[in-house]
Amino acid sequence: MILSSGSATALASGWVGAAAGVLYAMAAVRGPGFERVAARALPAAWLVHLLALLLDLGGTVASGQGTRLGFAPVLSLTVWIVIGLHGVESRFVPLPAVRGWLAPVGLLVVLLAAFFPGEPYHLGTPAAALHFVLGIGAYGLFGAAVLHGVLLDAAERRLRLKRPLPGRGAGADGTASSGGGNGSRSMPLLQLERLTFRFVEVGFVVLSATELIGLLDTVHWRWDHKTVFSVLSWVVFAALVAGRRLYGWRGRRATRWLYVGTVLLLLAYVGSRFVLEVLLGRAPG
Repeated sequence: MILSSGSATALASGWVGAAAGVLYAMAAVRGPGFERVAARALPAAWLVHLLALLLDLGGTVASGQGTRLGFAPVLSLTVWIVIGLHGVESRFVPLPAVRGWLAPVGLLVVLLAAFFPGEPYHLGTPAAALHFVLGIGAYGLFGAAVLHGVLLDAAERRLRLKRPLPGRGAGADGTASSGGGNGSRSMPLLQLERLTFRFVEVGFVVLSATELIGLLDTVHWRWDHKTVFSVLSWVVFAALVAGRRLYGWRGRRATRWLYVGTVLLLLAYVGSRFVLEVLLGRAPG
């Protein structure tokens, strides 16, 4: 039997996604003898993950079917962006413990995308396509901010309890330990804090542009679940940026706002799509 181009692309995407999953599993392995293999497996998994995304998301566009924008492909693309940002950052400050977190998450989203690919549909207008691209960018930026926020909270907790990690420690300059790997450097706590909220600020700008384009491109405005959660997340992030700028919010007070805003943002798109696709069994239009 001769496969159609769409079926062949889907089959290739499945095999490439499986290869990415295997590489992510290798990157998640910890142990004295696996450190070098795991360190090389994550960037390899990231590249293969990109190929799977191109085959899956781009393949449906090339065949004229539209784009897969289900909750799982969006999560997969978001995690891919976060891992890419970590890869750039790790060139300057290696944080091996972060790889131990990101690799299982990468494996999870690849599996989710395989089991819940979503139905392709057409975005309709160039503004709608830009709205989607910016929205994914905001997801990735806030995902990176949450990752750094977790590191920031953990480092501050160790400093308060005066319980640095064995063999690593937090120096007098206030450094955030990577938590693993021999000879790896640590990121100064103030630098980690600045980087966390730099991601927040850039993410807020991108999210604001996303909301504005969505508002201008919408013919019939509806206060559905997606809109409500999206506006609520924007309000929370606006309060966080203002509180940081005007009142100097720091530490756990600021990261709590970050986590709440990110959860609301996830509920806005990924949550609504999950309910439609999985719980209700409907393909969103």
